[in-house]
Formats: sequence, structure tokens, C-alpha cells
Amino acid sequence: MEEAFKIDDPRLLKVVAHPLRVRLLGRLRAQGPATASELGRAVGESSGLTSYHLRELAKHGFIEEDPEQRDGRERRWRARHRYTSWDNLTLAASPEGREVLKVMHLRQVEAVARSVEAFDESEWPREVVDAVGMSDHLVMLPPEGVRELQERADDLVRELAARYAGADGAEQYHVWAGAFPYPKHPDHPQKEEQ
Repeated sequence: MEEAFKIDDPRLLKVVAHPLRVRLLGRLRAQGPATASELGRAVGESSGLTSYHLRELAKHGFIEEDPEQRDGRERRWRARHRYTSWDNLTLAASPEGREVLKVMHLRQVEAVARSVEAFDESEWPREVVDAVGMSDHLVMLPPEGVRELQERADDLVRELAARYAGADGAEQYHVWAGAFPYPKHPDHPQKEEQ
């Protein structure tokens, strides 16, 4: 599997911005190869609908047939890349790009919400329940500070994943990092009075 699918065309990002396609691609990346029927059951959709969207993902290079796990009756699909990336500035240069950026950010938030909703503390050991959660910070940073935060968070995630690969008790976790400016509205001043 390749590391990243770098996108600079808003039309290509729009292909994966579809709510079902982004979920199918996410499942293939997280859980490995699957058929349209298996994915349909997992996401609560018909195999015909999932099959259509899988073909669209394949047509645009996000997934491919898995030659190592052929099913005699049905194609098995696998993700081609570990993640999808894009340059915000490149895409924000056009109205279509700005629109698809907004949609992709909302899809990412939807994925966070699905994970939080699916987490049931009663199904996990105490050390997992104690370790998980989210934090919310409101900080003053220049753009270069936000970029540094994102880069250091990415580096730390990769470092810890490598260090704990194969460790006893290791589970697969969703880890998110995001930063957006506080809204510029009259009732939300950019700098608060001290």
C-alpha cells in the first residue's frame, strides 16, 4: 500500500467527499480488503449501492481489486493508499475547491462523531477508558505556529505508533488533530479583552 494519495484537483477530491464513499474508503484502510456485500452490511447499505460507489473509487484511483484475496463470486477491494492529502491553498484558489474543502472538513467531523458515538466505556478495560477522550484548546498562534502544531502532532503519532507496534494491549485508535480559527463575528471578537 502506498503512503499518500496527494490531490490537487478539486474534482478528484469531490469524488471521495461523497458520504458513503469516504466511509467505504475509511473502512478499507482501517480493516483491510472486503467485498461490496461485507462493506454494505458494515455501513447499513445494499451491496448494489456499495458496489457502485466502490467502482467509482476504483475508477479514480482510491482503491483497487485485491489480487491476493480473490473471492470466486465477488470482487474484494483494497485501499491503494494509507491516507488522502491535499494542499488547502491550492484547492482554496477556486470556488469549487473551497466548496469541496468545506465538505471534506465536515466529513472528517462526521467520522469523529461516529467514533465517539460507537465508543462504549463498558466494553473496554479501565486503562483504555482512562486514556481516551478529547481535549479542546483555545490558543493564540500565528499561522506558522498552527502549522508547527500540526506537523509535530503528525510526527508524534508516527513515532508512538512505531514504538508501540506489536505491544501487548495495543488497539487500533482514531487520532485526530485539527485547528481552525475562532469565528470572526461581532459577538465573537478575535482578541478577547484581558
